[in-house]
Amino acid sequence: MKQELLKYTEGRNAPLPEGPWSMYQRWEDLMCMHIPVEPEVLLPHVPDELELDIYDGSAWISIFSFNVRNMQLRGMPRFPYVHEFLELNVRTYVRYQNIPGIYFFSLDAAKVIPVIGARLGSLPYFKAGMKAAKRNEWTHFSSHRQHGVPAYFKGKYKSVSEPEKPLLGTLDYWLLERYYLFNTIKGAVVHIGIHHLPWKPAYSSVHYENGGINSLLPGDIEGEPVLAHYIEALDVIFWPVKQSDQP
Repeated sequence: MKQELLKYTEGRNAPLPEGPWSMYQRWEDLMCMHIPVEPEVLLPHVPDELELDIYDGSAWISIFSFNVRNMQLRGMPRFPYVHEFLELNVRTYVRYQNIPGIYFFSLDAAKVIPVIGARLGSLPYFKAGMKAAKRNEWTHFSSHRQHGVPAYFKGKYKSVSEPEKPLLGTLDYWLLERYYLFNTIKGAVVHIGIHHLPWKPAYSSVHYENGGINSLLPGDIEGEPVLAHYIEALDVIFWPVKQSDQP
């Protein structure tokens, strides 16, 4: 099934990474909240080597929460204990060599081994105490970072529309269809390529604590989500970290 994903690449807006993919994850019960930010406010928090991506005059920060399931390295069985965990990440939108991508401010995870592995791969992961539970139609999700800068999220969310593929050129498409994760190591741009079927989000209702939202944003930035999506599940394959001479 994982290799089958490579048969469906016509929806990509960036070239498929070279070489074999190395890891698989299934993301379930995704909530994605999106916050518009003035570009000049956000720019100091993004490496100079990356271009801050803008939609209709605004930069955007997004907060994603979801359950990672069935994580495994290619050609290996699932590892006991670490193949399933909750994650909460905070991202913005960048371009490098005209390739649209994502830059992470933080990724909080409920298990420490994925955190260590991701940090070795250049991503800013933090160990957090996390819980998620379904009650009626709502997913109740909480996260409290256990090390580093204090940050938390507490809220609940549910789908309020039918899922539908976003149209090219819309904000929904711009926010979701990103196939490269960019970062810098000692001034050199690196990337992780990913692949999945096109996003098919529903709109989401989210109730949350404002203080938690602002604790997750970089620096002293404050903001309020104006758009939220819900995705039931997405199968994702990853390529290894690579220096970005050319994605």
